[in-house]
Parts: sequence; structure tokens; C-alpha cells
Amino acid sequence: MSDPAGGFTFRFDGRSAVVTGGARGIGRAVAEGLAAGGAEVHVFDREAAPAAGGISFHAVDITDASAVSRTVAALPRAPLLLVNNAGITRDRSLLRMSDEEWRSVIEVNLGGAFHLIRAVAPGMVAAGYGRIVNVTSINGLRGKFGQGNYAASKGGLIALTKTAARELGPKGVTVNAVAPGMVLTDMALALPEEFRAKAQEESVLKRLPDPSDIAAAILFLLSDAARTITGEVLKVDAGQYI
Repeated sequence: MSDPAGGFTFRFDGRSAVVTGGARGIGRAVAEGLAAGGAEVHVFDREAAPAAGGISFHAVDITDASAVSRTVAALPRAPLLLVNNAGITRDRSLLRMSDEEWRSVIEVNLGGAFHLIRAVAPGMVAAGYGRIVNVTSINGLRGKFGQGNYAASKGGLIALTKTAARELGPKGVTVNAVAPGMVLTDMALALPEEFRAKAQEESVLKRLPDPSDIAAAILFLLSDAARTITGEVLKVDAGQYI
């Protein structure tokens, strides 16, 4: 198993974790890092897959609140770690965007995260311990042409992060967000070169992060090294937002 945290290993022994959208890219890197750290890892994705590397996969539509609740309730142990990573894009300018393109992105990116938080929070509260990390985007902070639905969903996820941090903090649960810029996932690598070149030119480091860079930040926020950090949005974008 590769080291998704770029050489850093955080320990999660005895803890159960849920990662949404963990079949590939950032989510898979996070799931592998959690497993390497000793966690019992459950990936919620659109399609199930055979267990691999200590990771169990569950086919779950996260826009279906009942399906999320049933799957969480059926896990061997209540999850104390949650990463809301699943997300989709349906890019189009606002005046050309359809109702379905708007609704589907909001329902997956924001509604799905709400369903997961609501489903796992009671177990965390009962344990007096929990870590939640939501994967948002720098475009949820600044907006971006052609991504009104995506930017709105990710901006809403930032507000949800801060609200959940306030509500769950007294119960021993931290809630934070990581905001990537463009990341060198398979999806980004399939884009025309000019799109990646523009993002790289925006970045002050003149390079773009890969999934392991984002995973390292998420694993840190899930770890006890970040036990007094909550309600924060950590940009991991090579300085693209500055």
C-alpha cells in the first residue's frame, strides 16, 4: 500500500472511519491513509467493490437519507471518523444551467454531507469523541465562472462545517474542512492541458497538488494532533487562492 500521507503516518487504532467517494482519487488516498494508521475503514461510494487493503466498500447513494442511515447503523462499530469527500460537477453558466444540473450538485455535495453528519453524530456524541472533515473547494470561497452550482454547494459546506463545529464541539467532536484548488486526479489529468496550465499559473508555488497532498491535510485534521482545531477551513492549493 502506498503512503498517501507523503511519509507521515497518523495513528487511528481502534477507530472506525467512513469516507464518502473513496473509490478513487482523494477519497481513496484518505482511505488508504486511515487503514495504514490502523483504522477500520468503510468507503461509501456509488458502487460496491471487493474489500482491499483493509478497506470495506459499500454501495450507498448519499442523497438518500434513509440509505445512509441504514448503512451507518449496520456497520460493526459506530464510526468516530468521517470524511465527506464525495462530490460531482455539472458545469454550465448560470443562464444556461438546468434545474437538474443545479439540484443534482447541491444534493450530492451538500445534502450528502448533511445526511452523513446527521447519521454518525449520535455515535460520536455518545462516545464523547469524533472527527469530521468536509472536503470543500477554494471555489466555494471565491466563486468561479461556470460553477455556480458547485461553488454554492461548497460554500454551503463551509457554513455547514462551522455550524456543526459549534453544535458538536461541546460533545467532544471537531469539525473542519479542507479546501483544495485543482488537484492532479485522473479527472484533472483528462482535461485539456490549457486548463491545468492556467491553474498552475494561478498558484504561487507553480505546481499543483496531487491526492496525497490533500490526504495528508485531511489525515492531520482527523488525528489527535489536531485535537484543538475546529471550525477551520484549510486551503491546500499551492497558493492558487492567494
